[in-house]
Amino acid sequence: GVDPALQKEPRNQTLAPSAAPAPSTSKYHRARSGGARDERYRSDIHTEAVQAALAKHKEQKMALPMPTKRRSTFVQSPADACTPPDTSSASEDEGSLRRQAALSAALHQSLQNAESWINRSIQGSSTSSSASSTLSHGEGKGTSGSLADVFANTRIENFSVPPDVTATTSSTSSSSARPATIDLPPSGIVKAELFPLPPGVPVSSRVSTKIQQLLNTLKRPKRPPLKEFFVDDFEEIVEVPQPDPNQPKPEGRQMTPVKGEPLGVVCNWPPALEAALQRWGTTQAKCPCLTALDVTGKPVYTLTYGKLWSRSLKLAYTLLNKLGTKNEPVLKPGDRVALVYPNNDPVMFMVAFYGCLLAEVIPVPIEVPLTRKDAGGQQIGFLLGSCGIALALTTEVCLKGLPKTQNGEIVQFKGWPRLKWVVTDSKYLSKSPKDWQPNISAAGTEPAYIEYKTSKEGSVMGVTVSRIAMLSHCQALSQACNYSEGEAVVNVLDFKKDAGLWHGILTNVMNKLHTISVPYSVMKTCPLSWVQRVHTHKAKVALVKCRDLHWAMMAHRDQRDVSLSSLRMLIVTDGANPWSVSSCDAFLSLFQNHGLKPEAICPCATSAEAMTVAIRRPGVPGAPLPGRAILSMNGLSYSVIRVNTEDKNSALTVQDVGHVMPGGMMCIVKPDGLPQLCKTDEIGEICVSLRAGGMMYYGLAGVTKNTFEVCMCGTSSGSPVGDVPFVRSGLLGFVGPGSLVFVVGKMDGLLTVSGRRHNADDIVATGLAVESIKTVYRGRLDPAVLDDHLLTSIGIYCLALVPANTLPKTPLGGIHISQTKQHFLEGSLHPCNILMCPHTCVTNLPKPRQKQPGVGPASVLVGNLVAGKRIAQASGRDLGQIEDNDLVKKHQFLTEVLQWRAQATPDHPLFLLLNAKGTIVCTATCVQLHKRAERIASLLCDKGHLNAGDNVVLLYPPGIELIAAFYGCLYTGCVPVTVRPPHAQNLAATLPTVRMIVDVSKAACILTTQTLMRLLKSREAAAAVDVKTWPTIIDTDDLPRKRLPQIYKPPTPEMLAYLDFSVSTTGMLTGVKMSHSAVSALCRAIKLQCELYSSRQIAICLDPYCGLGFVLWCLCSVYSGHQTILIPPMELETNLFLWLSTVSQYKIRDTFCSYSVMELCTKGLGNQVEMLKARGIHLSCVRTCVVVAEERPRVSLTQSFSKLFKDIGLSLRAVSTTFGSRVNVAICLQVSPHSLGTSGPDPTTVYVDLKSLRHDRYSIFTLHLINNPLCNILPGVKVVIVNPETKGPVGDSHLGEIWVNSPHTASGYYTIYDNETLPADHFNTRLSFGDAAQTLWARTGYLGFVRRTELTAASGERHDALYVVGALDETLELRGLRYHPIDIETSVSRTHRSIAECAVFTWTNLLVVVVELCGCEQEALDLVPLVTNVVLEEHYLIVGVVVVVDPGVIPINSRGEKQRMHLRDSFLADQLDPIYVAYNM
Repeated sequence: GVDPALQKEPRNQTLAPSAAPAPSTSKYHRARSGGARDERYRSDIHTEAVQAALAKHKEQKMALPMPTKRRSTFVQSPADACTPPDTSSASEDEGSLRRQAALSAALHQSLQNAESWINRSIQGSSTSSSASSTLSHGEGKGTSGSLADVFANTRIENFSVPPDVTATTSSTSSSSARPATIDLPPSGIVKAELFPLPPGVPVSSRVSTKIQQLLNTLKRPKRPPLKEFFVDDFEEIVEVPQPDPNQPKPEGRQMTPVKGEPLGVVCNWPPALEAALQRWGTTQAKCPCLTALDVTGKPVYTLTYGKLWSRSLKLAYTLLNKLGTKNEPVLKPGDRVALVYPNNDPVMFMVAFYGCLLAEVIPVPIEVPLTRKDAGGQQIGFLLGSCGIALALTTEVCLKGLPKTQNGEIVQFKGWPRLKWVVTDSKYLSKSPKDWQPNISAAGTEPAYIEYKTSKEGSVMGVTVSRIAMLSHCQALSQACNYSEGEAVVNVLDFKKDAGLWHGILTNVMNKLHTISVPYSVMKTCPLSWVQRVHTHKAKVALVKCRDLHWAMMAHRDQRDVSLSSLRMLIVTDGANPWSVSSCDAFLSLFQNHGLKPEAICPCATSAEAMTVAIRRPGVPGAPLPGRAILSMNGLSYSVIRVNTEDKNSALTVQDVGHVMPGGMMCIVKPDGLPQLCKTDEIGEICVSLRAGGMMYYGLAGVTKNTFEVCMCGTSSGSPVGDVPFVRSGLLGFVGPGSLVFVVGKMDGLLTVSGRRHNADDIVATGLAVESIKTVYRGRLDPAVLDDHLLTSIGIYCLALVPANTLPKTPLGGIHISQTKQHFLEGSLHPCNILMCPHTCVTNLPKPRQKQPGVGPASVLVGNLVAGKRIAQASGRDLGQIEDNDLVKKHQFLTEVLQWRAQATPDHPLFLLLNAKGTIVCTATCVQLHKRAERIASLLCDKGHLNAGDNVVLLYPPGIELIAAFYGCLYTGCVPVTVRPPHAQNLAATLPTVRMIVDVSKAACILTTQTLMRLLKSREAAAAVDVKTWPTIIDTDDLPRKRLPQIYKPPTPEMLAYLDFSVSTTGMLTGVKMSHSAVSALCRAIKLQCELYSSRQIAICLDPYCGLGFVLWCLCSVYSGHQTILIPPMELETNLFLWLSTVSQYKIRDTFCSYSVMELCTKGLGNQVEMLKARGIHLSCVRTCVVVAEERPRVSLTQSFSKLFKDIGLSLRAVSTTFGSRVNVAICLQVSPHSLGTSGPDPTTVYVDLKSLRHDRYSIFTLHLINNPLCNILPGVKVVIVNPETKGPVGDSHLGEIWVNSPHTASGYYTIYDNETLPADHFNTRLSFGDAAQTLWARTGYLGFVRRTELTAASGERHDALYVVGALDETLELRGLRYHPIDIETSVSRTHRSIAECAVFTWTNLLVVVVELCGCEQEALDLVPLVTNVVLEEHYLIVGVVVVVDPGVIPINSRGEKQRMHLRDSFLADQLDPIYVAYNM
């Protein structure tokens, strides 16, 4: 906003806002101050007026502007927005009153004085002496009433520079021939309300309104019925930019429709266009009608009127009589036919067009398709299909050039209906019999032809033109352009549509003109060819676009002796573009020496729907030229007309496009909402009412009503004005003085940013004005370019530089905008450089959240009671009440259980280990395992000389050897520590972790295999770690036959059983202590939950080194006696089928795997389901397939897996997840509900609102999806949700940290020297409030929530489900809100098929997104805007850095979890070797 201090400064020090750099401010000081320019506005009238007003309104004060988020560099101070140019002494308070004062004082002055002041103030002048006519050809004599109107409208945008309006005539032109009809506001209105924007779209039909209401209802999120009184985050959190109080508002009166001159009645005008052709074809057969040029620009063929008539007749006869049989003709009158003719063959096109008109079939001219996937080709196909076209006319040459299939047929173009191709060359046409005559009736409302039009989104619509409209339009053009018979016209435009068709094909025949058609292909090789044609043929009229003027100027040196003196009209058909003024001026200055008359330049405005909207009539030689409007870009962005000084950065100079067409009527309506008439100083959509306009969009009744049958409303209430329907032209503009029409842009090019409207064409024009040399400097963009040139007061969100000629083009060389947009959004634009500046552009982000101050746990509890909410807690079944066999009472320790099993059931197989081929490589019965453990124990005693309580590292590949070593350690009283062995091919990365665990655990000895022992002592290992300081390494390959004298029995169950070491996702290595009692309790809980007993078989494909994976691999079978089939996950890399085929072969009911295994199967076998069936793999036996993980359930992966393999019998209910953490490895274990009512309900998925998650609460919603299948809490486990800061319990709807209490919780962290430097409160902590029992809880470090479901548990009570949201350590705190990386990563991974993996982290308050690119490197730059867009749209966050890397760079641990902190360290150490890094500005 503007600093209030600045507003108190005197007027001559009007500053830019404090954000603007000092040098630029001083530059504007210099421009504003000084000399004659300021003095000319001093007048006694003005001074008196100001003093009078001040005396009257002393109490009125200027309203201060509301501070807004971001203003443009050229923010005017409040006074500037509403004052005429003034002396430098007046203060702020006077500003609001000056206009009224000037008005009252000036009304007493004479007419002459006032008029000169008005002229000066509306138009300004380039010097202090000459005032100029800005908008008008000249004013007639006004009355004092209209004078007051002028005063009310006198308002000047003043950017600290005096107004300077360029002009072409002096103000003495007040006695012009054409009287002015000036639309000016009534005198009383000085202020106008900001126009309200009605919701929804402009709708005229009831159906659309209903649908819109329905959509609005669906969009509105449902609120919970009762808000908590102490926290309220439900208020809308997105900042709504306040309207700028200084924004200009329209002040004129409501406009009245402007009428064109009446359409003259000429006696010899034909009743239909076909009649005109017949007349000239039979009476003036030798007259030239159309001349075509060859590739070099030389005339190659001239079609006479006689030839056109005879060939059109032949074609019409052939179409109606020779294509089918007599009884079944292929074409009937009224059918639609496609005309496919190249742009260099106007003769054949003209014959085909008139042939269709004579046969009364409707021609639909389209472009020649060059490839199967032309830009926009599919949409053209949609048009052909909707018009029911089955026949296409073309030339023999064109047909041969169309793409063919291998057997010579024309390819089926994408999205096109099947077409029959008809060649219209003369030799293939049948001569009509003498007695056959075409039916030429008077023109009526039946369709004549359909012109295609591409909308902003790229969809193609067909504008149907009736025969009467075609005829009326020709008459109006003939009158406006004053065509006379035999004139030569040079046409450079596309003759198939728009002005090229209307002038060069239709009006041409109406007036017996001679058109010389210059195709685009000739213009590319010889840009001056059209100028030469004008010179050669002494042409009176030329039809061009600005591009043709540019090209002619570029090639001007090649041709010195051309003369354009014959031209009376140079019709510039894109005169409505903002850059047309400069093209016309430059062309005129260059070719005036070649005889071009200034008054011959005639810009016009056209649109497919309204046809010719306005055209400047050819001027009288020597008459004053029309003025220019120099408009404030700031005013334009608010749809208000304000005259501006010609400061190139903030002004738009537009030329008029002449007057309304003869016989037409025009009005300006508001661009959105009801079609409401604009005020006279307001910009809106131009609507016209005339017989010569489109009739409808073919086949689209609803859109037609909104475009072709618009009834004007005078007020916002919707009362209609008159009963004449208008047609929307799609052009934005206003009617200036003298009823001149000004066009400032197109509806299709309208960009609305923060409530202000900008025009795409203006921005393109600004971009084109940037000097190319400055733009790219050493491959980086010079930011100065953006500051200096892009002062259209909108920020540039993305600037993409693409190689030359790579943007999709329209057939005539323009850029195909909708296709370019599609490429950009799909990520297939392939820029060579890209600059994203989201920080400067995005101004409506959510407000940063303020943490609620001082809400203590007690108030939360009371608040929840008041709101009727329970404390968020849940628990599994009570262990005490469940009857178990005598095992528990007899054996407190696993070692005792194993010994008991070895005696009771010695030959019962406990473990089977499979290799990659699926064959059993090793088995272990109860007695084999016991004996092997004994031998390992005696080896430890002999070689290791260990004492009870010493730590022993077990370094084994996944297998039975590891299990035996574990029990061997327990037999001697040592504490085993399982560690993943290092990878032989990647020692440098994997060995240091091993070394670290060995050091941290203070291991006295390492048990391993001979192979690994050699690896640990190898030269390669020495390069990574110090191999000399390893503790004793014992290999267990050759074991002694010695028996262990005695098996160690711990004195108490609280003694340490083993250490569980794991690297967390945050990259922290933590070891937790597991006691014997915890081990027994855990095994018992799993046995009860999964109903494990001796006759059961389970298959596990997990890493056996930590967490629940280790428990299932080594402990559960021994405790429960079931048989476990062990599948090492690394074997799946060589045989993807291994896990599923094992499950199928052994008819396994329960199987456990990790996310990495599931992902491997989903990606690798997803498209091989048929092969799985062929191999006889069937999964109908599977009751539960449990994913073991310590993270939020990956729902999309589990759902994909279920859906993919349901074809081979997998039940959709089978897949579930576990949840554990470092403090408690198994909190939840979901098993299938098929068992007899004991295991609880089905897993369910909820949809949670992401916005509420960021506020540490959840609401079940269906707006944003974040899914969490519920987990079944293990027996004996209690869970409570706690606020991590206050440590008080939270209510049901809140997100908080999950705390757990259970007999199998770990005893604590194990650290070096056993000192408790890690937070001790993670294990034994109490709630700060509300827990009378003083339970000891362990903190999991994960956020989640508890929700009561509709399901009932076995006890008959309703079931409480626990949902896990993510790790607290991993969350990103941005703008005071809490984000979970997985949510952002899920969004990013969806954006492009080439993103293999993605990870996010923060760096100095910036969000960094790292994506792995699995495509080709040229796609790297495409990902930058896609990633930025999706994170902005779905998470309201601006990405600071996007890093594109090779696949495999993001580190992932053995459980398939991303190691984001390791990635962050690599990024900061510059070790990622990225393909591309984008720093979003």
